[in-house]
Amino acid sequence: MSSRPIRVVVAKLGLDGHDRGAKIVARALRDAGMEVIYTGLHRKPAEVVAAAVQEDADAIGVSILSGAQMSVFPRLIEEMKRAGIWGDVVLIGGGLVPDEEIVELKRLGVHDIVGQDATPEQVVTAVRDAVEARRAHA
Repeated sequence: MSSRPIRVVVAKLGLDGHDRGAKIVARALRDAGMEVIYTGLHRKPAEVVAAAVQEDADAIGVSILSGAQMSVFPRLIEEMKRAGIWGDVVLIGGGLVPDEEIVELKRLGVHDIVGQDATPEQVVTAVRDAVEARRAHA
C-alpha cells in the first residue's frame, strides 16, 4: 500500500450553489491527514477531472444537493474515461440522492454515495476504505 497521503478533489458541479457541506467534508478529510483540493462552486465535469489529473488525486468527491445527480455523474464518468483516470480514481458522491438513484449510480461505477446525514467520520471512513481498496487492487 502507498504511504503517501490520500489526495481528494472535492467538487460542486453545475448549478449546485450550496457548499457548506462540501467545506465541512474537506475539513474533515484534511483533519484525517488527507490532502484536499476544493474546486469551488459551479464547476464543469471537465474542470473537476482536469484538477484530479493535475493533482494526481486518488478520489473525486462530489457534493450534490441540486437533484441533478443523474445528469452530473454520467457526464463526470465520461470525462474521467476520456482523461484515462476511470478505474484509477475513486468517485464518491454525497448529499441528497434518493435510494433508487444510489443503486443506479453504483451500477454506473460510482464507488459510494454518502448520505446527507453522514457524520464527518463516516465520510472519512468511506473515502479511506474506497481508496485503500483501489490501491490494494492496483
